[in-house]
Amino acid sequence: MSDTDAPTSAATELTETEIAYGRFVPRQFLQLLGRPSIVDVKLGDNVEQEMTLLFSDIRDFTALSESILPAENFRFINSYLSTMEPVVARNRGIIDKYIGDGIMALFAGAADDGVRAGVDMLRQLAIYNQGRARAGYAQIRIGIGVNTGLVMMGTVGGHNRMDSTVIGDAVNLASRLEGLTKSYSTPLVISAHTLHALEDPAVYCIRFLDRVTIKGRYQAQSVYEVFDADSDQMREHKQETRDDFERALAYYHMGRSELAEPLLQACLERSAGDTAIRVYLERCQGTDGATHGAPASRIDAQIAWRPEFSVGVADIDAEHRELLATIAELARQIGNGDTRVAQLLDRIETCMERHFGAEEERMLRHAYPFAREHRAQHNTFRRLFGEMRREIEATGADPLYLLFHIQLVLVDWKINHIAKSDTHFGNFLQRAGVR
Repeated sequence: MSDTDAPTSAATELTETEIAYGRFVPRQFLQLLGRPSIVDVKLGDNVEQEMTLLFSDIRDFTALSESILPAENFRFINSYLSTMEPVVARNRGIIDKYIGDGIMALFAGAADDGVRAGVDMLRQLAIYNQGRARAGYAQIRIGIGVNTGLVMMGTVGGHNRMDSTVIGDAVNLASRLEGLTKSYSTPLVISAHTLHALEDPAVYCIRFLDRVTIKGRYQAQSVYEVFDADSDQMREHKQETRDDFERALAYYHMGRSELAEPLLQACLERSAGDTAIRVYLERCQGTDGATHGAPASRIDAQIAWRPEFSVGVADIDAEHRELLATIAELARQIGNGDTRVAQLLDRIETCMERHFGAEEERMLRHAYPFAREHRAQHNTFRRLFGEMRREIEATGADPLYLLFHIQLVLVDWKINHIAKSDTHFGNFLQRAGVR
């Protein structure tokens, strides 16, 4: 080799090394960390960012893997993962890691990217299963959970061995959602955080599925099913029964199983293969029909101020107290069957605009780095409140159904917003010396 060839050879080897490292640490991950190359990455590098997280897992993988030889198992896993990898990539996602047969993917752009990736993975799975059937293998099923929120991404480990990772409560919830798909035999569920972050939820086939209590959270989390990838017939059936299904679930969650069960039976007659309907029928038949306290009283107890709601900034806490108290008053009045609440709704709107305006002005004044994401959440609440108001003012509205929507749309959103976004902002202000 001549002296002039040596630099070229070294450059080629370096490029190949960078490409090889990119198979373990994606280039997009380095870009988000602000590091141009893998050699620039240091232990403890981190960045905080809002992301959509996707977890997927193969159903009954343990039983499947025990029925084949280890070498066949590896061929199967790599065949499946190789099929799913480009699906994530074309939806602008990053595969953070493979966890055995599972996939953890990150979407730093729009929440829509994560939801579309989930739908496309299920459609790709249908094609993959056709190939398995032709080869004489059993079809496989997967579960996918998607959540959106603030996370810390960076490097962890020691000086001789470190890894890239993503940490945060939003990650834990996404993982938990993937596990919940087993409970309903439905392959794709998303959180309310992801639902509200979508550019236009109406372009997807989505229905409310449950409110679940997550360990470490004092407010229940709403779970939604995305069924775009269902068969044409099943998708049509779920769309036809969606209103009655969601009304039945409202009755069930308000403690009125005896009202929910007839609606669910009617839904099942039109959509016999809908496993979520069967799950709720079993739940209804396993209850005694007791209300366990008036629904409005239960909401009032949940929304009552507690020390955990404090964000550490006095005037923000005061605004939160006022808004929560006014929403609780609305729930009590609706719970008593009185839907003549125009003045109360005006009070909520005035309180909301004053509170959001003050927060957003303070974000601008203190250069809060997540002001855009926070304002987007405020706009979501404005939209949800407007929809809620129209429902309340509609002639013949069902008070029990309205009460559940107050719980789902106003109470859950506001308490979860305080617990995460407002607490994050409060911590930022306290570090800046604001109390």
